[in-house]
Amino acid sequence: MSGAGQTHLFVPGPTNVPEAVRQAMNVPMGDHRAPDFPELTLPLFADVKKVFGNETGRVFLFPSSGTGAWESAIQNTLAPGDRVLMSRFGQFSHLWVDMAERLGLDVVCCDVEWGAGVPLDRFATVLADDPSIKAVFATHNETATGVTSDVAGVRRVLDAAGSDALLFVDGVSSIGSLPFEQEAWGVDLAVAGSQKGFMLPAGLAMLGVSRKALDVAASQKGSARCYFDFTDMIKTNDQGYFPYTPPLPLLYGLRASLRMLLVDEGLDQVFARHHRLAEGVRRGVAALDLSLCAVAPEWHSDTVTAIRTPDGVDGADVCRIGYQQYRTSFGGGLGQVAGKVFRIGHLGDLNEVSCLAALAAAEMSLADAGAKVELGAGVAAAQSWYRSSAAGLASAA
Repeated sequence: MSGAGQTHLFVPGPTNVPEAVRQAMNVPMGDHRAPDFPELTLPLFADVKKVFGNETGRVFLFPSSGTGAWESAIQNTLAPGDRVLMSRFGQFSHLWVDMAERLGLDVVCCDVEWGAGVPLDRFATVLADDPSIKAVFATHNETATGVTSDVAGVRRVLDAAGSDALLFVDGVSSIGSLPFEQEAWGVDLAVAGSQKGFMLPAGLAMLGVSRKALDVAASQKGSARCYFDFTDMIKTNDQGYFPYTPPLPLLYGLRASLRMLLVDEGLDQVFARHHRLAEGVRRGVAALDLSLCAVAPEWHSDTVTAIRTPDGVDGADVCRIGYQQYRTSFGGGLGQVAGKVFRIGHLGDLNEVSCLAALAAAEMSLADAGAKVELGAGVAAAQSWYRSSAAGLASAA
């Protein structure tokens, strides 16, 4: 592998860190108990709430990956033996089911084809038949298969069943990149991570908590918890501090990334950009006569595209060749789709040329792995889309 130039990162997280964010993190260590520390933290809490669409609840920032927020959400609001409804249709929804079971929850799991998403009709049936369900879990964007599910639809199903169950949502690869409205959708606990749409290194787990979930947590005594305890966080966060040492550089980087999301571009434009760029990648894949892991357009994700490799072509080989020959990292297939897909992550700090580079590297890697693809066909299809959609944007402006 040549040492010239940078290695291109097209995995669906960690994502590329913008230079402004990198520079913002280059700070000397400071005193996280200093009198002026809340001048940094209190506006951060307020702005992260804006990204979540959380109006009446609050957000927590834990020094952890998103998995820590998964655990915190469960441990603060549920107790061992509580009956919960989940679905499994990819590696990350599978891992959340695994965590729930290991923490002692009684899991009713709806297994779904890997390539589809949350099964609203099956959820409706379970909720109608089983009023003991304490919580419903939904993975908004399944990173392993490139599938986005209808979270607002899950809330409608809950309401139609007259269920008082809490709604948990994994938004790790959606929040900050796809439309997400915690308050409007009635999401009680929403999980995100710094390394995806927030364009930071891994290390901050973000958890949006509704007013209802906060009240449940205040009265829930059944689960042991310490590091991820809401009570300790609330007591110190209200003053602008943390119950333990926070990762200062990440907090300064978060300040810069929030400015980019909320001020420099604006969330609506961020969401529109992700959709436009993702559509170009999908059109490029179609022009190569390849199919997606997502089984229908209703499931298409705007943050990651999982591409099925042709018969006889190992997705792991595509990723290896891309990295070794073309200094490009793609996401590999996970779990049931290991070796059957490779993934192009297109979220965070990227533009049209970023996506064209991903497609060009994918074409070469596929060809070298033995796939019969027409070099340049995918890039050309994406170019055509980006040019035409850019013209539409210009006329609208």
